[in-house]
Amino acid sequence: MKCPVPRDLRWPSTTTITRRTAVSDALRVQIGEVTEPIAASLGYDLEEVAVTGPAYRRGVRITVDRDGGASLDELAEVSRALSEALDETDLLGDDAYDLEVSTPGVDRPLTLPRHWRRNRGRTVSIRRCLDGATETVTGRIGDSDDDEVTVIHNDKGRFTTTVVALADVERAVIEVDFTRPGAAELRRCGLDDDEIARRREPAR
Repeated sequence: MKCPVPRDLRWPSTTTITRRTAVSDALRVQIGEVTEPIAASLGYDLEEVAVTGPAYRRGVRITVDRDGGASLDELAEVSRALSEALDETDLLGDDAYDLEVSTPGVDRPLTLPRHWRRNRGRTVSIRRCLDGATETVTGRIGDSDDDEVTVIHNDKGRFTTTVVALADVERAVIEVDFTRPGAAELRRCGLDDDEIARRREPAR
């Protein structure tokens, strides 16, 4: 028995692909081919490339990520390197373009094993298909590998776990958490003492 396909995942019954969209998609792929090795040489994964706007004023948004995240100064360094690489090509012609380089937002769905690893200790909401039924699993991300993730649940200090196969996940997103998690809870997620101290710092 298969789970019903969620409405937001169904392919539209009619799809109109305009020439502008086709050109933007091709350009996005080409920009990715140029910038991905540059990002990798700096220790980052290229997560997404988006191209917006008319040809005479393109907007190029590039999302990168790495273990431990990146500061604004570090992102500025990446931006300069990617800009230089793009300027050496004729992909964007002689027209001006705006380049924005950032790390993923909390609303980015977790779709790859590295996304789970980099969000260890954060609260996640998972929609999964299990035995033909769709259910939601919520908790903190613990250990994970290429095949599964362990979710930590805290019920007033009583910890339990749920192992979720990544193949069963239909959608998973990080939830904004306004509470300060306890050290014991984060330790069960596999965080070391330095990371636990950083996560428990009051928001500024």
